[in-house]
Amino acid sequence: MTTTLQTIHDVPVLLCAPEGEAIARESDALDLIGDAGYQGAEWVAIPAERFDEAFFQLRTRLAGDIIQKFVQYRVGLAVIGDISRHTAASSALSDFVRECNRNRQTWFLPDIDALRERLKG
Repeated sequence: MTTTLQTIHDVPVLLCAPEGEAIARESDALDLIGDAGYQGAEWVAIPAERFDEAFFQLRTRLAGDIIQKFVQYRVGLAVIGDISRHTAASSALSDFVRECNRNRQTWFLPDIDALRERLKG
């Protein structure tokens, strides 16, 4: 998995490349969390296209399981990119995304600039 560490407003963020293995299991999340810990990152930013389709289908519980791992290890998760086709198909997912974005642990953001803005203060 190609990752780079970048500091955004004094916050170390592990940025994942759009290309690479799909994130389809909890173990994939744990690998990223371990990488983040090794590099001293407080947040991991993952392009939305890296997630398996099951992540966006709440009935699979994959999103909840992955997000719970990030919460458990106190690493922030930013899902970066356009997920409008998923939220248009599921009001439950839209509600889930809205609730995540109200908190300080998991964000669904359109781009890295939005992440920079959220990490400002």
